[in-house]
Amino acid sequence: MALYEAAQKGYHIRCLVTFAPPEPRFLAHPLELIRMQAQALGLPHHVLTINAPFEQSYEAGLRRLKEEMCIDCVVTGDIAAVGGSPNWIRERSRPVGMEVYTPLWGRDRHGLLQRFVELGFRVRFSCVNTRWLNASWVGRELNETAIAELRILGEQGELDLCGEQGEYHTMVIDGPGFTQGIDILAYSRRSADALAYMDIHELALMEHAG
Repeated sequence: MALYEAAQKGYHIRCLVTFAPPEPRFLAHPLELIRMQAQALGLPHHVLTINAPFEQSYEAGLRRLKEEMCIDCVVTGDIAAVGGSPNWIRERSRPVGMEVYTPLWGRDRHGLLQRFVELGFRVRFSCVNTRWLNASWVGRELNETAIAELRILGEQGELDLCGEQGEYHTMVIDGPGFTQGIDILAYSRRSADALAYMDIHELALMEHAG
């Protein structure tokens, strides 16, 4: 959504960037899927390796984007502060002199989810914290039914409807800007501590009908 809105505002999107440890194993956002997203969007994808101390490592990566690729602004989908901490990318970008654009920041959560669906994005729940959502949510599509259920859960306790505090993660498999969709051909549900997540076995790009 942040990428879509930035493009609508006239930002020239140069690439997608993933900050990752040397041997990444992302439960919610597998690198294979991110690479397919970039391919479907027709964008280059750069993986920037980070190590401790992470503040300096992130800043070095951002500096590389600025100096080697002439990128002067980072777009992120952050909506709110997490756990009361300052926004990580904004804090790391400040010493580098890099601008940060957060088009979703502070916006109404229900409105954002509705807009996602109305714009035609196809979204799957990839990882949930079972404190808030049970494992059956893993693999579900974000649709009107899911949004209505999230609203009920939100009324029962402290739940960020967009999962901004770690309640859940999603993966976008199609939508505006995609020249191809991503088909999740096979997966299983697995758990790790309080997390339930999608362990993807097979992915494929699919042509749009017509």
